Amino acid sequence: MGSYAGPVTEPLPASGRVAAFFDLDKTVIAKSSALAFSRPFFQGGLINRRGVLKSAYAQFVFASSGADADQVERMRAHLTALCAGWDVEQVRSIVEETLHDIVDPLVYAEAAELVARHKADGHDVVVVSASGEEIVAPIAAMIGATHSVGTRMVAVAGRYTGEIDFYCYGPNKATAIRELAERNGYDLDVSHAYSDSSTDLPMLEAVGKPSVVNPDRGLRKVAAEREWPVLAFTKPVSLRSRFHVPSGTAVAVTAIGLGAVATAGAAWYGLHRKRRK
Repeated sequence: MGSYAGPVTEPLPASGRVAAFFDLDKTVIAKSSALAFSRPFFQGGLINRRGVLKSAYAQFVFASSGADADQVERMRAHLTALCAGWDVEQVRSIVEETLHDIVDPLVYAEAAELVARHKADGHDVVVVSASGEEIVAPIAAMIGATHSVGTRMVAVAGRYTGEIDFYCYGPNKATAIRELAERNGYDLDVSHAYSDSSTDLPMLEAVGKPSVVNPDRGLRKVAAEREWPVLAFTKPVSLRSRFHVPSGTAVAVTAIGLGAVATAGAAWYGLHRKRRK
């Protein structure tokens, strides 16, 4: 679980290309992306009512105060076991059908504008999130990102085993960023990164131009010590009013990967984020 090992491509020569790496939850969108899909998964029969209530509680903790590492690990272990046996195609279909209704109201206007500015400057935009690939990739496509990286789970014969192939969290985010930089010729010294969480400190330290967005208490302290820019994103905006939305087929194809972590990484990811300021 320590290496990104994404699609194999030939490394490009160093070209000084600039990338902007964005965390997803509380940076691009106002809530936990994974937890937001608990109700559609309930309606699709993947989780029961108790699971919905647990996700609602996790979303409350995520929004208010956060959780300690032990709580995060217990929830992660429980939910990854819960998703074992889920059908990949069913999960992908549910995400495709509900993605825009769920995510549209959550995107920060400030984040959308920042993404647009980076693209106008010729920068690649990369979303890097601990949420599942099947959620991260479509959202990244919706906002016009060039690439995305999310947590990836193992699937055998079209069903999730409950095992994690790549956990895109903490230091692993920095690992993924460096591997993407090597393949795509990014100069990390002149590249940007944005996040709200102190758990993403390795990601922020991997680039020469880090900025913090709606930072938790720990990250705000680090930002003050290192004189990093502190941004406040407060205005959700509809993506439909700003970006071309890909067709359902395109979203379905892009969403290949981790179905299970939509809920099975839900509270695990959501609970680890702290918002104390």
